[in-house]
Amino acid sequence: MSISSNNLPKRSQSIADHTQLKPSPMRPAPSRLKLTYDILMLVAISIDLFLISIDAILMSNFSANAANWLMLSEALAWYQNVLHDPLRTVGGFFTLFLIFELAVRWAIAIKNRVYYRWFFFPFVHWYEVLGCFPQLRALRLFRAVVIGRRLHQLGYQVLPQLWLKRIKFYIDLILEELSDRVILTAIDNYRQQLTDPKMQKSMIDSTITRNRVEIEAVILSLLRRELAPQLQKLKRGSEGGNLIAHEVGDAIQSGLANTPELRRYLRLIPIAGSLIESQLQHIGQSIGENVVYALNARLLDDQRIDDMMAAIAHSVAHVDASDNALDVLVASIIDDSLSALEAQVKVQQWKHKDMLNL
Repeated sequence: MSISSNNLPKRSQSIADHTQLKPSPMRPAPSRLKLTYDILMLVAISIDLFLISIDAILMSNFSANAANWLMLSEALAWYQNVLHDPLRTVGGFFTLFLIFELAVRWAIAIKNRVYYRWFFFPFVHWYEVLGCFPQLRALRLFRAVVIGRRLHQLGYQVLPQLWLKRIKFYIDLILEELSDRVILTAIDNYRQQLTDPKMQKSMIDSTITRNRVEIEAVILSLLRRELAPQLQKLKRGSEGGNLIAHEVGDAIQSGLANTPELRRYLRLIPIAGSLIESQLQHIGQSIGENVVYALNARLLDDQRIDDMMAAIAHSVAHVDASDNALDVLVASIIDDSLSALEAQVKVQQWKHKDMLNL
């Protein structure tokens, strides 16, 4: 395999520095010898793990029963009597090689000051240290995965792309299912706590108390955006303001016209009585309109409106949180929110991925 150092990412000089604790912004590209060594170690560990797995399967009671059923007992006995012990011996020598190789890499790391302290190496490479024990040889898979991942990051196709996609898909599937179970359990516990009246009241009181400032700001913002423009329409010259003024004026005019005492006294005045009555009704209408315009000009001042809405928002935000209707409303909102969150969590996103078509 031809390797061009110009196309490789910058990396550390040590074989074991894929988990280096001292970051180095400028790392030299890995040498060809180092990459070759990584590939050979990956192949050797993979073969060792394969042989360990085959040996464990063939030495199990399941294999003995399966061999009896398939009438392969003689072949299985030949393996157990002839090949098992040599394979164990080869595995033992490979374990000794791993211990020696680990010690050499530790010495190199100490010499090159790869870690902040000399004794950090076995803690960083804990899976390699434990993998040296025969009972924990399965941990050698971690090193094979680390080497494979490093080669993949350097641009080498260690596994087919289709395999990588499927592995990533199943990892995402497992993580999503586990996280969904945790979230759904937490939601269910929280909903059960809401059924306790004391817990519910305490939570609602604390929630409203903590957020009174935010509640007041939101209410004030809504009033300024929705109510203020409607009140501005009542000013003089606007359609709403003119309508109210005319209605009030007409009401005063109608009130004067329907006052029998006023009409009786005005009729005592010869000739001018009817004229005065008509003028009084007209004047009453004008007074009503002017009063409305004057009140609107005073009450609908921009600063006065803003002060009024601020007072309303403050009063609403500082409402008594012990009100039962408010408790029911807030509890209902919280329960609806939990139900919506629960429904969203139950959606299995992995079912919508393209990997299902593979």
